[in-house]
Amino acid sequence: MAGRPREFDREAALILARDLFWRYGFEGTSMSDLVAALGIASARIYKAFGSKEQLFREAVAHYAEHEGGFAARALEEGEIALAIKRMLMDAIALYTRPLAPAGCMVVSAAGALSDENQPLQQWMAEQRRLRTESIINRFRQAAEAGQLKSDANPDLLGNYYALVLHGLSVQARDGVPADVLIEVVNASLAVL
Repeated sequence: MAGRPREFDREAALILARDLFWRYGFEGTSMSDLVAALGIASARIYKAFGSKEQLFREAVAHYAEHEGGFAARALEEGEIALAIKRMLMDAIALYTRPLAPAGCMVVSAAGALSDENQPLQQWMAEQRRLRTESIINRFRQAAEAGQLKSDANPDLLGNYYALVLHGLSVQARDGVPADVLIEVVNASLAVL
């Protein structure tokens, strides 16, 4: 008697694909890699997600909603200095987890794509710009609330801390240990 086909768990498949894309990038992850990791045929992957690119986009959205959501949660802190410190420390905790992909998926998974994937490259750049804009907006709110010095430039501060955040990802990806990244963050917080 033949057994029923294994039940397909779309969420579990999405997480497995996310981690592959996070670790190896969009172009560094082949369909055969996805088939092996997900344990299902490519036809089933296409049926569930439409295309490799659509699966990647869903994986990025999943990351942004879950692991990558740390920044949005941190920016909700009442005091700007606490919000920025929490955002950067939470980034280090995520980016340097043992046995997990290093760095930020949005920073690293589509860093350099071939010409045929330029629309995806632009979409990823837009995701990073949106994060930067959220940090700038948080500094603008802090300025309005009197949490910054009167001569502080909220846009400059927002861009600076976005640069620190994205730089942490690159450094973590390169294997810089968490304790060194924490020292960098502590030095950067002196600006506030």
